[in-house]
Amino acid sequence: MWQRSVKLSAALYKHFQELRDFSFRDQITRSGLSIPSNIAEGMTRRTDKDKVHFLVIARSSCAELRTQVYIGIDIEYINVELGKQWLEETREISAMINGLITSINQTP
Repeated sequence: MWQRSVKLSAALYKHFQELRDFSFRDQITRSGLSIPSNIAEGMTRRTDKDKVHFLVIARSSCAELRTQVYIGIDIEYINVELGKQWLEETREISAMINGLITSINQTP
């Protein structure tokens, strides 16, 4: 999950490195960067409550990124096929985060 989100974040940076719309580029790369960063930070926390807190933020960043990808497709900054790949990747990463949150919450 963390490795996949790192790869996705790097792909976003590479794809948008030449984009002159700085506000869009900065926003989409920040949301992508937030996913692995919050996973990493959360998993170093001592309490389950803290871990879950950061995982929820990472999951929210997936939703934010997904929204930005949809917009990027609509305004033709992202081609449809690549956009579909990124949308699916955010859905799968989000599902993995959900699974980890559930697992942590069920730990006695």
